[in-house]
Amino acid sequence: MKTTNLMMYALCAAVLAAFGLVGCESLDLYSIDAPADLQRKIDSIAAAKPNTGDTTYLIIATPIVGAEDNSSGWWTAFSDYFTIPTNKLLHLEFINHGTGVNNWNNWNLAVTNEIADRTAAGYKEYFVLRADAWGWGGGMAAEGYPFDIKMITQNYPDTDGDDDIWNDFRITMQGARVSLDVDHSATGNVFVTATAVGTNGTTLVETYQQPVSASADIVAFLICDGSYFEMKKAYLIPSKVTVVEDVNPVSIAIAGAPAFVEFGNPNFWGDATATVTFADGSSAQVDSSDITFTVIPDMTSLGVKTVTVAYSKTKQGAYCQAVIGYYTLEVTNPVASLEVTTMPTITTYYYYSSDSIIFNTAGIVVTGTYSDGTKAVLPNSTLKFGKIPAASGSQTALISYVSPTKTVTTTCPLTLVQGVSQVGATNFSSGWWTVFSPDYTVASGSSKTFTMYCYSDNLANWHSPCTILRKVTDKTQEFAVVRMDNFGWGTGYGAATRTSDWNWSTFMSSISGSKVVITVTNNGNNTADVLYNVTYANGETHFQKYAGVTVDSSDLSCALVTEVSYLVFVE
Repeated sequence: MKTTNLMMYALCAAVLAAFGLVGCESLDLYSIDAPADLQRKIDSIAAAKPNTGDTTYLIIATPIVGAEDNSSGWWTAFSDYFTIPTNKLLHLEFINHGTGVNNWNNWNLAVTNEIADRTAAGYKEYFVLRADAWGWGGGMAAEGYPFDIKMITQNYPDTDGDDDIWNDFRITMQGARVSLDVDHSATGNVFVTATAVGTNGTTLVETYQQPVSASADIVAFLICDGSYFEMKKAYLIPSKVTVVEDVNPVSIAIAGAPAFVEFGNPNFWGDATATVTFADGSSAQVDSSDITFTVIPDMTSLGVKTVTVAYSKTKQGAYCQAVIGYYTLEVTNPVASLEVTTMPTITTYYYYSSDSIIFNTAGIVVTGTYSDGTKAVLPNSTLKFGKIPAASGSQTALISYVSPTKTVTTTCPLTLVQGVSQVGATNFSSGWWTVFSPDYTVASGSSKTFTMYCYSDNLANWHSPCTILRKVTDKTQEFAVVRMDNFGWGTGYGAATRTSDWNWSTFMSSISGSKVVITVTNNGNNTADVLYNVTYANGETHFQKYAGVTVDSSDLSCALVTEVSYLVFVE
């Protein structure tokens, strides 16, 4: 007797509406007390299944995922949830449709922990993988399952020989039949293989692998983004990954351990983390409960102490010979006072809204004076930094050191200048394509210049301003969107020439506090230029230019959009 594990709902919405069969957990394929037409549907699925040694077949409750006019925005339309136990492979087949405008207007795959509900407590994503060989990690990275974009591979060809694979990719994906395998190996890894066969005969293959729990279920589902899918098949078969030999740990590294601990405080571990590297080259963050402290420091005397830790489990959790690591800390007298001895890089903030401003601590040095009169620099990780009040003139940010017995504080003097407008939330909560400046008409032969200060969490290159070029008469008709970091898209973007002088090793960390001057020029010949002149908070200058974007010079407007950052306009 075969068993079908139903994802999300047991039956399609039409059957649910007709027969009220809601909340079913399992369904026997061959003997079920159900209406005849439902039985015939189930029997047809069973009869059509390939001879692959499969153990479980899944009914697709939602056969069409997303709006068929490709209007479903990001994170608004989803497939069923598909639970994948250890040593099982989920096979999905579907027809992919998208706008054909952007690479990401195709399928997107989320792989999550065992909680099959995006709104439930404890739900976390291992990763989201896109059809265009891109993706990002989620909350499971903190539990030792990091996303690694370098593990994505693709064979996407340049079929028209223009040195641009992505225009070919977008064409191939329209109406492509996609086979998606998500293999939950007992080795504690998930292996994803996506094969798309286009109506033009081109075959695209993308792969990705990442560590996941070797024992708990994982869950997969598809996400629309200006796209929709015709779901065709969904079934589970045994994992195709051969169980590899278990491997021993070879080293352990400690990060985030306290640099100093006050006399009388027994907590020498703090918020430290331990990462173990195994003989096969893989690594994972391990739970502190699995660590043994072989040398415990004497916290009842002052001075530098050594803490020695051991870890004695294989990659699959069997006990083995331990690996040893250590770190040092200093037991000090209590901190009596704080002093800012080096000012932060950003000392003047531009603001517009009344929301308190997140203090950028880059460059600041805070020195502590201990109860015996000695001094030492306190790591920023040991301090708490308050927000800055939004008011013009001289302001201060509160800096605190919190010990088990008392809190010591000081302040950092800052200057605030009010701008004329703002785009984006001051707490960096604005998502992509949610906050915009007004649209400005750029007449043929004229230019529009924006001067602003950008404040960002500095965690991604694109957490910075982007410029939208579109029609005045129809704002949905975009010529191009061009970012500050030498990237863009749109119908007119392919003709543009990009030049810049960025130092990419410092670009991301230098966004916040930058003065950005953006000039949009309508050349009058159905092309436009966009120039970014950027001055970092440390005075360093750079530029980004897009020349020759194809537009309609008689019908051109521009606007700015930003993500996880905010822009304060000063003129």
